[in-house]
Amino acid sequence: MSGLKRTTEKNLMVFSGRAHPELADEVAELLGTQLVPTSAYEFANGEIYVRYQESVRGCDAFVIQSHTTPINEWIMEHLIMVDALKRASAKRITVVMPFWGYSRQDKKHRGREPISARLMADMFKTAGADRVITVDLHADQLQGFFDGPVDHLMALPVLTDYIKEKYGDQPLAVVSPDAGRIKVAERWSARLGGAPLAFIHKTRRTDVANEVVANRVVGEVKGRMCVLTDDMIDTGGTIVKAAEALMEDGAAGVIIAATHAILSDPAVDRLKNCSATEVVITNTLPVPPAKQFDKLTTLSIAPMVSRAIREVFEDGSVTSMFDGQA
Repeated sequence: MSGLKRTTEKNLMVFSGRAHPELADEVAELLGTQLVPTSAYEFANGEIYVRYQESVRGCDAFVIQSHTTPINEWIMEHLIMVDALKRASAKRITVVMPFWGYSRQDKKHRGREPISARLMADMFKTAGADRVITVDLHADQLQGFFDGPVDHLMALPVLTDYIKEKYGDQPLAVVSPDAGRIKVAERWSARLGGAPLAFIHKTRRTDVANEVVANRVVGEVKGRMCVLTDDMIDTGGTIVKAAEALMEDGAAGVIIAATHAILSDPAVDRLKNCSATEVVITNTLPVPPAKQFDKLTTLSIAPMVSRAIREVFEDGSVTSMFDGQA
């Protein structure tokens, strides 16, 4: 028996779907590894095929996929990748979704509506996911939708460090685009040295998607550089109207800062032509060259995601990354 060797060494393996390979490559490089070679393509009828080109048996698998346009296709690929890992005997499967698709459908506003964000969590659990790593959920309660650990990362340090360095010598105000996100704005204020808070009181039409009827600024913003924060920019209607309301109220300038740049049409035109000085986003979602513009700044979340993966792999503390605030 003395000649037999039993190893307990863990094996970290990183996998990527085809939605945002640049982010996955950067994460893998920071972890000192490479993405596992994967064959993925569509059959003639649109069905997706995935096969890993090396053994994954017993590995600690981290599967990265950004839920971007065409969102249903990339979510399906993500699910299939997880199923392939489960059937190939991966020891533990962590789904890394920088942006959680369908996260805005987290409750029923009216009768006969789905709760699609919960359905997403159930599908990934059924596919074989043991754990989820995600960034800046639309609502904190989504963490409870998945039956297993959810590591909720915050882009707040990445965004605020950039803004402090560039605009820290000016009087700042932190502005929430609606009253419901004041708690998030309070965290921003604390990171920006106690900058005063304001919010936009808005009326949203329930019968028309992405349409705001009225904006009114609540709080003192006159003469201040306003940091207008949100978790995502989709068509840009809400955030651009808020920026214009701030300028009309006497703000010295507006910096729009958001984690997820969905940028559905006509967001780019709206942002390019609005009065904001700069639009600061992260790379949780890919922004194709056609949607980039002069005042758009993209910050990388790869260092944060790679550190979270390392903490999970080594059974460390993801919460410690955010001073216990996560």
